[in-house]
Amino acid sequence: MGGSMSKITSVTKLAMEIHIKARSSPYQRTTDVKRFPVPDEKVPWNVDFPEYKPVDYTAPSVQKGPVWADIDVRTADASQQPIWNKLDNGVNRVSHMGPYKIVDKCPRNPIGRTGMIGRGLLGRWGPNHAADPIVTRWKRNISGEVVNGEGGRPILQAIVVQRRDNGEWALPGGMVDPGEVVTMAVRREFGEEALNMLDATPEQVKEIKKHINSLFEHGVEIYRGYVDDPRNTDNAWMETIAMNFHDDKGDSVAKFKLHAGDDAVGVKWMDLSHSLQLFASHVDFLQHTAKRLNANW
Repeated sequence: MGGSMSKITSVTKLAMEIHIKARSSPYQRTTDVKRFPVPDEKVPWNVDFPEYKPVDYTAPSVQKGPVWADIDVRTADASQQPIWNKLDNGVNRVSHMGPYKIVDKCPRNPIGRTGMIGRGLLGRWGPNHAADPIVTRWKRNISGEVVNGEGGRPILQAIVVQRRDNGEWALPGGMVDPGEVVTMAVRREFGEEALNMLDATPEQVKEIKKHINSLFEHGVEIYRGYVDDPRNTDNAWMETIAMNFHDDKGDSVAKFKLHAGDDAVGVKWMDLSHSLQLFASHVDFLQHTAKRLNANW
């Protein structure tokens, strides 16, 4: 799995190695598209699975060919083929997991079988890059004192948003645009999803950016690599860089009024604990963040 897994727990590593959510059915935003069942032991490509017949599915919204989506490489001629494992005309096709194989013109998921071929809801063949900002603060009482959990450790809070597509709570992240630097992507996504900067006045935008830039100057990388995402297929998968931005004194973004925007329908500060249920691998990222800050979990 390489060094990209070194920052998360062994439990998370095991989950990534057999990607559980990436084999879930029915497929996201459908009721009747079901993956070919893949048992845990058959996930790795080096394990024989002669009866494997994955479902071929690419969402209609992707097939329409929006600007963020590739063409169908299976029917494209040689001159139209992407440049795999490299930066391709601004599109980053390099995986955080290392070089991936191309089989029958298509990239092969580095973790293993998912029960589906095609791109599903993802625009890019191969890695689809995201950035996930983990913005945290200490939970405080009305007197401003930090609140401790049952184990005596301080309770950490993180900003989460409720996704419009499936109603699940998640980190306020999103896709990295072609040519965009990841550090700028996390700032943009956070401003759009958690603070609704898209609908703010020019004066408000200026103030929001001031606080975001101040907080985001000192980020700590929590994870870089594959994401066990329910949108993944054998040929297209999510990868991310998750970074923690901690407002230790609670005098920066922690005081900002949250407004859901862009792809979010809700936003809030959530207490971190082992009972969290979040989208994709986001709980794992938060668990590591809590451990790094010696917080309650």
